[in-house]
Order: sequence, then C-alpha cells, then structure tokens
Amino acid sequence: MNSLLVGLEAEKACLEKLISLLAQEQHAIGESRFDDLQAITQEKAGLLDRVAELDRQRETLLLAAGFSTDVAGANAAAAAAGPATCQAWADLLVLAERARTDNLRNGAIVWTHLDFTQRALNFLQSSVQHFYGPDGIRTTAAGGGTRLALG
Repeated sequence: MNSLLVGLEAEKACLEKLISLLAQEQHAIGESRFDDLQAITQEKAGLLDRVAELDRQRETLLLAAGFSTDVAGANAAAAAAGPATCQAWADLLVLAERARTDNLRNGAIVWTHLDFTQRALNFLQSSVQHFYGPDGIRTTAAGGGTRLALG
C-alpha cells in the first residue's frame, strides 16, 4: 500500500469517528443532556487536531511527490497512485463534507438554544415587576412570595 493511501485511510477513520461524535453531540443537545457536551467538545477538539495533523502529513506527501496541495493536486496524486487511492480520496471528500455539514448543523442548534435562552432572559429581566426571584418564589407587589414548587 502506498503512503498516500495509508494517510487517506487514517484521515477517513478519523473523520468517521468525528461524524459519530457529532451524532452523539446532536443527540445530547436534543435530549437536553448539556452536561455531556463538555466531554464531547473535548473529544471533538482532539479529533479535529488529529484531522489537521493528518492533513498536514498529506500535504507534505503531495509536495514531496511533486504535486500541489490543493484539490487538483490531490486528485492528480490519487490518480497517479491507482484506483484504490482514487477511491480513498473520493471517500475522504464525501466524509469531510458530511462532517462539515453535521458540525454546522450542531452549531446552528446550539446557537438557537442560546438565542432562545437569551431572549427569554431579556424578556424576564425587562419586566418592570420581577415575577420570580432567584429562589424560584413569585414575588407580589406587596413583597410577599408564592412558592412555585415544594421542596
């Protein structure tokens, strides 16, 4: 197996892990398991660092073989290396687009949650009378309060 193919296979494996992690992230957000997001984010950052490292290695291989590091150069290098490398490169491009799309979707979901929360806070804070205190007790004009929940 040529070194370009080995590198492409490593990049594909890393992107497959990233796509799986992005699905976990989406489920955690959708199920309001926000405590899970810190570990997912840390793992995602590690995978993205690994993808960047593998990308740099691929670019080094391309340059050493006399190809440019852009898509055209990678296409030419893959074609020169044979059908298995061409297929691995095509697969990698598909996985990279999927990871990009999934990551953008998750970012949009997070932003929507944050925007909704900020708008709710702005509405509640702009009210002349504060309906709820920090202890969850509804305040009245006379200063008394009504507990919303027992416990």
